[in-house]
Amino acid sequence: MSATIPVTDATFEAEVLQSDIPVLVDIWATWCGPCKAIAPILEDLAGEYDGRVKIVKLDADANPQTVMAAGVTSIPTLGFYRDGERVDVLIGANPKPVIAGKIDELIA
Repeated sequence: MSATIPVTDATFEAEVLQSDIPVLVDIWATWCGPCKAIAPILEDLAGEYDGRVKIVKLDADANPQTVMAAGVTSIPTLGFYRDGERVDVLIGANPKPVIAGKIDELIA
């Protein structure tokens, strides 16, 4: 079973903006090589940070409303949300220590 949670335009507000815990949003696409490269890293991190951070995946092609609202211009984009606000962003395929460091900042 996947540790990451799929979200859509319809569920983004409830799953991300109204979340009781910080959220990392992975905006990706099926055709995106770098997106596929970081997917296993995000699965690992979702397990490691279970209960402290929610990691969700938003398919950019299937959910253009949220992608446009977030101002995303390239993927993968990782958005870091706390208390309903995006507080940080990482663009591109970053290594696990970089992503984990951003999560640590998010929950500090």
